[in-house]
Amino acid sequence: MKRIGILSSHNGSGFEYIQKVCKDKVLDANVVVVISNNSNAKVLQKAASFDIPNFIVNSKTYENENLDLIITNLLKEYNCDIIFLSGYMKKIGKEILKEFDKKIINTHPALLPKFGGKGMYGRNVHEAVINSNETTSGVTIHYVDENYDEGEYILQKSIDLSKDETVDSLEQKIKDLEQKAIVEALKTIV
Repeated sequence: MKRIGILSSHNGSGFEYIQKVCKDKVLDANVVVVISNNSNAKVLQKAASFDIPNFIVNSKTYENENLDLIITNLLKEYNCDIIFLSGYMKKIGKEILKEFDKKIINTHPALLPKFGGKGMYGRNVHEAVINSNETTSGVTIHYVDENYDEGEYILQKSIDLSKDETVDSLEQKIKDLEQKAIVEALKTIV
């Protein structure tokens, strides 16, 4: 059984879905630890409700310390096989990348390489897709490397956009597609 560590900055909707499919035995895995850089992140309460150890790692909780090393050590302490970024808004540090090479997975709400890079997350991506008059969009699940959204793709899933597509309607379609893509990608790894 694979052990999954979650890094999340806010709500952790991807975490919730992974937790559900693990519990339902769709995936032969368990979420074993949740780490957030945001002390107000709802993902922390969600993790606590599932009795999953959870930690806040930021410059307030660990003043003048190497946060990258602290996160790496926590992930190692919980014997994580896979690290999943569920809306994690920090760049992954060199220590984590070195220790967990090809084990850190991110989901991006567009078909990379389009609409990726620094600042391209959530609604920003959907707005860019709509403003560019794209006819398709989708989800990319990829390994994380030292550059934003440039890691090797695990899989991509696409959808057609309607002529009257809005940012809100696209966001919902992508969230639905993302859940399927996350499970499919994790099944190939697990």
